[in-house]
Amino acid sequence: MAEERSQSSSHETSGSSGPGGSRAPRPAGPGGAQGGRKFFRRKKVCKFCVEKIDAIPYRDVRLLQGFVAESGKIVPRRLTGVCTTHQRRVTRAIKQARNIALLPFAQRH
Repeated sequence: MAEERSQSSSHETSGSSGPGGSRAPRPAGPGGAQGGRKFFRRKKVCKFCVEKIDAIPYRDVRLLQGFVAESGKIVPRRLTGVCTTHQRRVTRAIKQARNIALLPFAQRH
């Protein structure tokens, strides 16, 4: 009888992570609501829209290098904050600059 009680109590405590079970609260991280500072992310604004730059020249290597990672990949717009239309123009300008050897396709090892 005592064995049956111990087995039934062990089944009740384990396996509470199912659909009806309650979970322990998550520890507060950098953006957590409990304690610590709240992390505020500023909305990224398109650099080209603010400066009213319409044409992105493929010859401007300094400008384009800001949109190319160290590995040689084009940085996505969620990281740069550039709007969709200007990201497409930047991508086209980077590809043109690569084709005429103003920018490297990949970094050296």
